Amino acid sequence: MSLGSAGEHGSEITGEIENYLVDEYLPTIGIECHVQLATKTKLFSSVDNDARDAEPNSKVSVIDYALPGMLPYLNREAIRMAARAGKALNAEIAHESRFDRKHYFYPDLPKGYQISQMYQPIIIGGHVDLPIGGRVRIHHAHLEEDAGKLTHYGDHSLVDLNRAGTPLIEIVAEPDIHSAAEARSYAEELHLLMTYAGVTIGDLYHGNMRFDVNISVAKPGEKLGVRTEIKNLNSFRSVERATDYEIKRQIELIENGEKIVQETRGWLDDAQQTVSQRSKENAQDYRYMPDADIPPVVLTDADIAELQRDMPLLPSDYRSQFETMQVDGSVIRVLLKDQNIAALISETLAQSDVKTARKIANLFVSSLAGEDENAGEADDTPASALPSVEHLITLANMIDGNELSSTAGKEVFNEMLAHNDDPKSIAETKNLLQVSDEGAIAVIVDEVLNDPVCAKAVADLRNGEEKVIGFLVGQIMKRSQGKANPGLAQKLIRERL
Repeated sequence: MSLGSAGEHGSEITGEIENYLVDEYLPTIGIECHVQLATKTKLFSSVDNDARDAEPNSKVSVIDYALPGMLPYLNREAIRMAARAGKALNAEIAHESRFDRKHYFYPDLPKGYQISQMYQPIIIGGHVDLPIGGRVRIHHAHLEEDAGKLTHYGDHSLVDLNRAGTPLIEIVAEPDIHSAAEARSYAEELHLLMTYAGVTIGDLYHGNMRFDVNISVAKPGEKLGVRTEIKNLNSFRSVERATDYEIKRQIELIENGEKIVQETRGWLDDAQQTVSQRSKENAQDYRYMPDADIPPVVLTDADIAELQRDMPLLPSDYRSQFETMQVDGSVIRVLLKDQNIAALISETLAQSDVKTARKIANLFVSSLAGEDENAGEADDTPASALPSVEHLITLANMIDGNELSSTAGKEVFNEMLAHNDDPKSIAETKNLLQVSDEGAIAVIVDEVLNDPVCAKAVADLRNGEEKVIGFLVGQIMKRSQGKANPGLAQKLIRERL
């Protein structure tokens, strides 16, 4: 996907960039993503790391408050999760990484500096392949602690330090994205990769993953334009809409003879626009220096292999499996939204056949929102709450064997989602089993064919009007309270006429 870096938009790529042009300008987009690691405790203290529903300032230690003389100590589990995140990003794990102090002064940063990794990050390189096509390269990803949270009111602000010291990895992508749609696709895929790798809860609503989108525009062949950064986007829709808005805003300014200012901007979801927040700092403004309190992290090849041992299947693995079911890409996209459902379909495919797995996949998709924007705002469905593979295969066989109509099959499936009962028991309790007794159905068929209400349909069918057979079958289903096997009913109609 990459169309080149600053000053590299030459004639050799003119044909390639035509699809990305907006009013003859080429957008260039790079995304930084903060991923909160799902460790039990914070990065440099033993305080509970999950403060989503906690009272403000209730999950804070003397280290987080930065009281004099308090020294940080590194959480080993954060290193393990960073190594696994790197594996999911197709990246290299550094044999030696170090921590630095990033200085800035704000009420939610008690120390006056943030412990980060400026010069020797733990994750180097890598890439993310987008489902819509193309590849986004990863420059690096580094470990750092989160700051607290400020809530602003009319004449005052309140600080909550529960989030201070939360372990993060910041994933810095190369500017390989050139449209709002690609920005969203990258954000969605990154969310899948990090949650499937088990390194984050991925709760977007509570900020477990936050996206900073850097955008500039320039005409092909010209030097890259001045960039702006949109901070703290926490939904896929806002990534796409904020990017689209900012591209158009910058183009309009340039066309009106105005200059783009390098700055940090925020996204107002209600107004659907970006607004200026502050001028953009450069690296030298933070006065980085090595952190003398934390020794370097030194890992051997054996250490890295152990940290990455038993990695779960990632989205690309499931896509390869699901493509054998010959289902639409939108079906795969919905299935991947829930890791436990994806694993269940994979296991079903392994224990049955393609036809059975496809039927079960479609049952899940019919019960899930195809474009659920809230994906990632809550934990995945617990595996214990899902039907067993055995029950799902039994249900698929019952539908294929005409024991259940497709409508009744969906009703049984929804009941299985609620209680994971045996599908045969559910069908019997709800009186949903189809009647396949030829003699019993023949009686109803004869009643329908001799009913004056159906006389015209019978005559039309005798004259070759095939479409009316659906009406006749519908009448049989109605009289049988939906229990008659429709295939058998149609067969008997044709025999009699």
